[in-house]
Amino acid sequence: MLIRRVDAFAIRMPAESEARPDPQRQDVGPDHYIDRNHWTSIYSRRHETCLVRIESEDGVIGWGEAQAPVSPRTVVGIVEDLCAPLLIGRNANDVEYIWYRLYSAMRERGHATGFYVDALAGIDLALFDLRGKSLSLPAHRLLGGRFRDHIAIYAGISAADPAKAADVAQRHVEAGYHSLKLHLRQPNDQLLAIVSGVRNAVGEGVELLVDVHGTRDTAAAITLGRGLQELGVRWLEAPTMAEDVRGHATVAAALDLQISTGEWLRTAWEWRPWIDAHAFDVAMPDIARTGLTEGKRIAGICDTYGLPVAPHVGGGGILSVAASVQFSAAIPNFQILEHSHGAHEHKARIANTYPTPRDGAFVIDDSPGLGVDIDEDAVRSFSQ
Repeated sequence: MLIRRVDAFAIRMPAESEARPDPQRQDVGPDHYIDRNHWTSIYSRRHETCLVRIESEDGVIGWGEAQAPVSPRTVVGIVEDLCAPLLIGRNANDVEYIWYRLYSAMRERGHATGFYVDALAGIDLALFDLRGKSLSLPAHRLLGGRFRDHIAIYAGISAADPAKAADVAQRHVEAGYHSLKLHLRQPNDQLLAIVSGVRNAVGEGVELLVDVHGTRDTAAAITLGRGLQELGVRWLEAPTMAEDVRGHATVAAALDLQISTGEWLRTAWEWRPWIDAHAFDVAMPDIARTGLTEGKRIAGICDTYGLPVAPHVGGGGILSVAASVQFSAAIPNFQILEHSHGAHEHKARIANTYPTPRDGAFVIDDSPGLGVDIDEDAVRSFSQ
């Protein structure tokens, strides 16, 4: 099954709600990104991502996603200008070889992460989708088989006001979620007050997770973690900066709750020093950044160290979600999957059919490939 054509699309669709008012944010240009301060990530005012379309010589089409929450056209250029010439004429069944060949094409030049590896992830997902559709098999069967029929999920919540956070949390529980993650960047005392209010609103039976997006130094993260432990929080995510292996390790050693991290780590080589340093308790690879091929390798390494995996999804689109569901079914050490309740249907506007959760979980079926039927006209209408 030879590859005939490779295309990529920069998707930019209006967000399900326009950027939330935030006095710390500044617009960068009239209709562009939003910026909190000098060191945190920028965010698009829209849903942005990159889709990859691969077609075989017998007309089978596979779709993948390279998560690109900003500048998706950068990834499009990598896919079409750099990777496509290496893909045309290759056998689409050689998925692992293709990932390794593409990675090796730029490794000597230092392109070991970032946009380049994101592009490889989008290609990898498209190849799994293509192979699955050709064989009438779901991607999790191609990964080795199904470990579970239900994929537990948590809903992400962003609300800076304690009353608002409690209200949003309550509504998510009423919608069927048993686990909630709070995205919070406030000083420790304010943050703990928000979490306490949410705990009081939802009760002890709902699992709470907290993501501080690397906003603490080591001492502040430990102090925060001890406060979160008293509130029965299960994990503290990304307690210190993304480069801070030692800080993560110090925090993990000092606390009883789980430290989760790793959405920015795209390859097993990047994960190795974090594992060696005992810098986390829960691995959070993002499958639209690792691909299924490398994601499965990362999960396997984590499993040998007794480390669970809770895939990150974040701002990923519907193909990112679908691929993460397939991945979660196919690994032994899965813990829980991230999900955006409010954005799911909105981001699925490029698809005719797609997986949808019920009562806090996705149910695994045998839909071929990634389980998404893409509407190509919709893709082109949202592409830039």
